[in-house]
Amino acid sequence: MTDIRVPPPEPAVTEVPPAAGTVGLRGTAARWLRRPRSRRELVDRLFAVQSLFALLVVFVVAILASPRRDGEILFLTAGNLGNIVRAVSEIGIIAIGMTFVILLGGIDLSVGAILGLSAVGTATLLVDSGFGIVPAVAVVLVIGALFGAVQGYAVARLGIQSFIVTLAGLQVARGIARIWSGGLGIPIAYGDGPQEAPPAFELLNGSVNGVLPVPAVLFVLIGVAAIVVLRTTAFARHVYAIGGNEKAARLSGVPVTRVKVAVFAVAGLLAAVAGVIHAGQLNQGSPNDGAGYELDAIAAVVIGGTSLAGGSGSMGGTLAGALLLGILNNILALNNIDANVQLLIKGLVIVLAAALQKLRRGIA
Repeated sequence: MTDIRVPPPEPAVTEVPPAAGTVGLRGTAARWLRRPRSRRELVDRLFAVQSLFALLVVFVVAILASPRRDGEILFLTAGNLGNIVRAVSEIGIIAIGMTFVILLGGIDLSVGAILGLSAVGTATLLVDSGFGIVPAVAVVLVIGALFGAVQGYAVARLGIQSFIVTLAGLQVARGIARIWSGGLGIPIAYGDGPQEAPPAFELLNGSVNGVLPVPAVLFVLIGVAAIVVLRTTAFARHVYAIGGNEKAARLSGVPVTRVKVAVFAVAGLLAAVAGVIHAGQLNQGSPNDGAGYELDAIAAVVIGGTSLAGGSGSMGGTLAGALLLGILNNILALNNIDANVQLLIKGLVIVLAAALQKLRRGIA
C-alpha cells in the first residue's frame, strides 16, 4: 500500500496594517488615491476630513454673515483675523495636550486651573520675586508638568478614574493659586525697578510684522510639533494602543504607567505654557484665570473628531476644531449676538460633533 504524504499547510499570511500615526505623507497620499476597499475605509476617509470641511463651512458662513463697514467685510480685516488667532492660541495649546489625554481614553478637568496657577506664578515670580524671564518661565513650566505627572500617576497606579483625579486637581490648583496670590490678581508692570517685570516679557502681547500675534506663532509651532509626534513616534503608537484596548496594550508590553504619566505631564506642561501666554497678554496673573477653559479645550477636541472613548483621532482635527470655535465666537460677537445665545449655539455645535462620531460608528 502506497503512503500518501500530504504536505503541511503553508502558514497563513496576515496583513498587519500600519500602526496609528506611522503612515507617512507619501503613504497617506497613496491611500487617498486608490479606490476604497471597504465601506469602513470609505467612511473613515470622509470622517477624517470632517473637521476641515466644517471649518471651511463656518469660515464661508462667517464671511456671508459678517457686518460691513464702508463696503469692507469686517470679518476679513487683518485686525479681526489676528484677534481670532490670538484668542484661539491659549485654548488651542491646551486642546493639544487634551488630545493626548482623550486619545488615551481619559479626561483632564484641571487644565484651566493649571493655567490660572501658571499665570499667578509667572506674575509673582517676575514682579514680587525679581526673577528673570527664563528662570520664571522655567519654574512655572516645571510646576505644570509635575502637577500633571502626579495626576497621571494617580490614574495609572492607584486606578482612580481620570475624571475624579483631575476634578480634585482642579480644586487643588485653584487653592494653591489663591494662596500664592493672596486671593488677588497680580498686575504686571514693566521696567527695570523693583516690583517690575523685564520689558522683554511684553513681547507676548506683540505681533510679528504687526500682523501675526506672537501667541498664534507659538500655537502653530506647538501644533506642528504635536502632529509630527502623533504621526511618527512609538510614544504615539502606545497612546493609541492604550486608548483602543488598555488590557491588550499591557499584555503586548506597552509601558502603560509610564505612558499615562507622560501624557498627563504633557497636558499640564501645555496648560502652563498657555498660562504664561495668558499672563503676558493680560499683563496680570489671577487665580481665577482659565475658568471654563477645560470645557472649550474638550469641545475643540470633540469637534476635531477625536473619540471620547479613546484610541481614535488626530491632532490636525483638534487644531481645526479650535479655529472653528474661535471663528464661531468671533462672528457671533461681531453681530452682537446675546452672550446666552452664543452659549446655546456653541453647545449645539458640540452635540452635533458628538452625534457625527456616533453616526460614524453606526455606518462603519
